Amino acid sequence: MSGWAALLRAVNVGGNNKLPMAELRALCEGVGLERVQTYIASGNVVFESGRSEAALRKAIEAALLAAYGKPLGVMVRSAAELGEVVANNPWPARPGNRVVAIFVDGPLSVGGIAGQRGETIELGSRHIYVDYHDGMADTRLRIPAAKLGTARNLNTVAKLAAMTAALP
Repeated sequence: MSGWAALLRAVNVGGNNKLPMAELRALCEGVGLERVQTYIASGNVVFESGRSEAALRKAIEAALLAAYGKPLGVMVRSAAELGEVVANNPWPARPGNRVVAIFVDGPLSVGGIAGQRGETIELGSRHIYVDYHDGMADTRLRIPAAKLGTARNLNTVAKLAAMTAALP
């Protein structure tokens, strides 16, 4: 059994894709995940499982589709991988709420970026780091590779890393 986190894309953002965390926990328990916990209401769930990443993503996405009638993107990451995202943050001195990791399951690229106005971007292994120097409220930054990904600030990633590491 290993600790994992599932990061749902575009859940409870701007009043869209409402998903109560109690329902998300129950849904995950229903597909056989153990020691399920959620963290803040933005689609973060940690759990224990002996299944592979691909099997976990498939099971969670299928359960979400069955329950809500539309596909919701799910990124699954191990406790070790989340720890690496935090440890390899290229800007550790920057506030964690200004640095974001955009988790992506497809090819990583910084090609086609538009609207960059002072943000700094670095590629990770399966994520893209972005330092929003002045915050995200007024950003115009568009990263095509992130279109199907999901972003979490480094404060959240650090908490999820700690939660998943404590599971097994």
